[in-house]
This record gives sequence, C-alpha cells and structure tokens, in this order.
Amino acid sequence: MMSSSEHELESKDLIAVVGERELVIGYRLLGINDTFLVGKDSSNEATKTMEMLFSSHKFAMIIASSFIRDSLPPLFKLKVESSLRPLVLFMPSLNGNMNEESLSSLAKRVLGINI
Repeated sequence: MMSSSEHELESKDLIAVVGERELVIGYRLLGINDTFLVGKDSSNEATKTMEMLFSSHKFAMIIASSFIRDSLPPLFKLKVESSLRPLVLFMPSLNGNMNEESLSSLAKRVLGINI
C-alpha cells in the first residue's frame, strides 16, 4: 500500500511536450502547459531542451517530435530510449516519414511485453 506522500507524488506527474509548432499547439489545446517550441533547424537547442527536461525529474512523460531523436548524441539517445521514468515518446511529424516504430514494438522495447 502506498503512503500518502507517495500517492501525492504520483498525482502530480507531469507531461512535457517538445517539438515543432503543430505538435506543441495540439497538446496546449489539450491542456498540457509544459510545452517547449523547438524548430527543426535548431538541433543544438533541441538537444539542450531534451537534456534539461530529462534531468529535471519533474516529468513522468516527455513527448517529443521525431526529428529531435536524430539530433540527440548517441549515448544520450540510448539513455532516453531505454528510460521508463520519464518515459519518452517520439511523435512523427505531420509531413514526415510515417514508418515510425509501431505501438507493439514500442511496448516490447520499453515494457518487455508482446501485444
């Protein structure tokens, strides 16, 4: 059984969204306030923003545009992709490549289960 402080901590889990304008605005409309606009042409800013969000321990989930994955240094990318807290999901851009990781392969990679 969870103590009240553990329950309180879990109830305050936050979601951050980082990416291009279309992604950020969509999540703002859904009520997510922690959004960070990063242009596709500024990979250095994208990396710095992801490192700041990831290391803050403030967020349970980080939703990022798929172009950000490509801008991350290899070791940090590996750490991000294998992390469960925060869980980092990369969303394909509206005009990008739709051959992204399927939900079933994401579940197998992150949770270790087949669906």
